[in-house]
Amino acid sequence: MMRPRILTAMALAVGMAMPAAAQVADLRSTTQFRVCADPANAPMSTRDGTGFENRLADLFGQQLGLPVTYDWFPSGMGFIQRTLRMGTCDVVIGYAQGDELVQNTNHYYTSVYGIVTRKDGPLAQVDRLTDPALKDQDIGVVAGTPPATHLARAGLAPNMRGADLFVDRRVEDPMGDMLAAVRAGDLGAAVLWGPLAGPQVKDDPDLQFVPLLHEEAAPRLFFRITMGVRMEEQEWKRELNSLIRRNQDDINAILAEAGVPLVDDYGRELLP
Repeated sequence: MMRPRILTAMALAVGMAMPAAAQVADLRSTTQFRVCADPANAPMSTRDGTGFENRLADLFGQQLGLPVTYDWFPSGMGFIQRTLRMGTCDVVIGYAQGDELVQNTNHYYTSVYGIVTRKDGPLAQVDRLTDPALKDQDIGVVAGTPPATHLARAGLAPNMRGADLFVDRRVEDPMGDMLAAVRAGDLGAAVLWGPLAGPQVKDDPDLQFVPLLHEEAAPRLFFRITMGVRMEEQEWKRELNSLIRRNQDDINAILAEAGVPLVDDYGRELLP
């Protein structure tokens, strides 16, 4: 879940030079379903089209009767600035609800962080970050993510083996490295975002993903995922909301097949 930042001078200049209504009309394509995406953010989005967000984009393109095209840019700082706000694409398929950089559609799924362990290992029964079994284990976690706060509060800061939050996954794969380390026994566990880790271990003979449903203290470990559009594009948001509502069963099927762990809107119960 990467959250890029601010307006560019070009975007500001465009906004000053023309009325909002004209700006909206000029930015949104009516001949293509233009998606802003990371080309190497497997299992979410990939340039080869195999990510589950690619499949969701295909579903929406079919419903709109438009070809799907992409503006590729690495997730992280500058993503929204260099894609959505530049007007080179019109929607981010997966974006956490409440982020101020985009206008969120209604959420179309809720997922949760979880712990990845070996199925045959001593941590296989762990389902909360306060479990004493974690005390003497090295634990992989992405720096700056909510589970890092929980681990530190549980006194596990010395055990954490951190990976950077913002990386160019065309050349680095910190999540893949952590999963490999758990598989090899170099890490006892890794605490990762469900939509990233769940699909990666779905058919793994050695690893399992256990959602963290019992953490009560802040920060929360579950997030509602929306589609992101430009702030001023109310009509476009309403159209996407309608598509989400009418195609929710197909959306759920794509997510389930991919192995994305789905929870209720309050992060309390794993959905079938």
